[in-house]
Amino acid sequence: MTSNIKHPRKAIVEQTTNNTTSWIGHQDNKDIIGGQTFTSPSESVLEAIEVFTSVVTTPAHVVMSLHTFDPQLKTWGPSLGTANVELNRSDNGKWKSFNMPGLSLNKGKTYGFRLESPNGCIGVGETVGTYKTPLLVNGQEWKFTNHDKKGQSFSYFSLAFKVEVRA
Repeated sequence: MTSNIKHPRKAIVEQTTNNTTSWIGHQDNKDIIGGQTFTSPSESVLEAIEVFTSVVTTPAHVVMSLHTFDPQLKTWGPSLGTANVELNRSDNGKWKSFNMPGLSLNKGKTYGFRLESPNGCIGVGETVGTYKTPLLVNGQEWKFTNHDKKGQSFSYFSLAFKVEVRA
């Protein structure tokens, strides 16, 4: 007997403050890929990762990939899963869900997600912290381009995101 009961989602890691915008996608002959790392506070089964789409200039296909991440070496592991979302102007200022149900997250392990758009340019909500007012999330925002595949990390920046698991 199978159950059709939907388990509610709950966020186990989130950075919901949004006081600036991080751009991803194709602009100025570059493909800009945004990323964010986070540490899982518990053993969980992932349902989705949500991001805040502050600006969608044109319809865009957006791909999110989830990876393991080594915080000591600052290296990204292989993709654990991907999700695709189509965005358009009506998505401005909304939380958009990238569904990746069934992936296991291990307590204390660090993960990262990457966002890319091969055919558009979108603004993702971002927050800026300072030395005196650090971010609430233990992670870093990342930027990659087709010219810089290793990427750069920023400790005082974070994308606006929610990691949602089965409750």
